[in-house]
Amino acid sequence: MCIRDRSKYAPGLKSLEDATTIRGRILSAFEQAELCNDPEVREALQTFVIIGGGPTGVELAGTIAELARGTLQDDFRSVDPSKTRVFLIEAGPRLLPVFPEKLSEYTRRALEKLGVSVLLGAPVTECASDGVMLNGRKLAASTIVSVSYTHLRAHETSLHL
Repeated sequence: MCIRDRSKYAPGLKSLEDATTIRGRILSAFEQAELCNDPEVREALQTFVIIGGGPTGVELAGTIAELARGTLQDDFRSVDPSKTRVFLIEAGPRLLPVFPEKLSEYTRRALEKLGVSVLLGAPVTECASDGVMLNGRKLAASTIVSVSYTHLRAHETSLHL
């Protein structure tokens, strides 16, 4: 599946440089929210979307949630980091599809306990600077990261042909 404008607005996570860039975008979003007076813009700045429910997406979603609700909790005066929304979006029916279903379900519950909203069976169809489109509706977010593994599954499939 092709996600329109994914590479432009939703960087991947394939290298240390990518990780450093994403970390900077996450911290910058909180700093911008601190200076913002518009509640809608502030909410979008505190909304993070991770596309792809494989190991990297799961880890990143959990890390952002822990960062917002723990590490950054006392770092801002006008922003409440605990109001941060983290969405982990997976087009397939479950997280971590290469692992046993029991582990996928445990992972989903653990992420939800951290405050991550897990959206399954919800393919992202478009990425933009202000959010993503899924299920025919817009999800406003300032930070989008794509760690989708669909290219890996396509490669694995081609090996079996």
